[in-house]
Amino acid sequence: MFDLIDIGANLTHDSFDADRDAVLASAAARGVTRIVVTGTSVTSSVQAAALCEVHPKSLFATAGVHPHHAAEFDQHTAVALRSLLAAPQLVAVGECGLDFFRDYSPREAQRRAFAAQLELAAEVRKPVFLHQRDAHDEFVAMLAPHRASLVGGVAHCFTGGPKELEAYLALDLYIGVTGWVCDERRGAELRAAVPLIPLERLLIETDAPYLLPRNLKPPPRGRRNEPQFLAHVLERVAALREQPVDVVARATTANAERLFGLASG
Repeated sequence: MFDLIDIGANLTHDSFDADRDAVLASAAARGVTRIVVTGTSVTSSVQAAALCEVHPKSLFATAGVHPHHAAEFDQHTAVALRSLLAAPQLVAVGECGLDFFRDYSPREAQRRAFAAQLELAAEVRKPVFLHQRDAHDEFVAMLAPHRASLVGGVAHCFTGGPKELEAYLALDLYIGVTGWVCDERRGAELRAAVPLIPLERLLIETDAPYLLPRNLKPPPRGRRNEPQFLAHVLERVAALREQPVDVVARATTANAERLFGLASG
């Protein structure tokens, strides 16, 4: 069995409230021994940190404000995030970035929140957990001047093609691949990019409960994605890269340990 790390799962989501411990047990039984719980607001970051306290060996978390919630970002937000990030189980700043697809927050608010979190990441010396949708050029333009002061970062849920990949690799980012790669309707660009990701930059994630791999048979009741399905993403990525599954598994785990400062499993 593989020793896998799911670098992005939304375990604070209310769809897990009734059976969160069972979800963690199912993940462990499938070789997903460590999970990074995504913080998308101050509230969810606090909840993620609390989960880490209950499961200190298997759960880690990010703390940040997703662009959807950027309008809520103020000076109190930065103070709260800085306090959370003092804990060793909190391994990254984010989920932060730009989302011009949904535009749930005004774009100027998104820019301000993103810039503030880049500065915070440089201050606390933890990597950034990055979100970008339909904002590639501006995202790169904002990130690039900060990159030298950052200890690292991952393009979470990367869905772009070779051109976007080239830009992110030029910024020395890790690339997070989800079940999007299994979606025959919209994953073609990503499938073209996956073989081009340097093995030492590749990470895998579920983004649970979202992005259930479309080719998972049979699909789970309610179509809720879970960390236990990470191996399905791993197998698809390895097949696209024409590399042995165990080679990709070992590399992605080592990469996650290196980026997030986790002890070797």
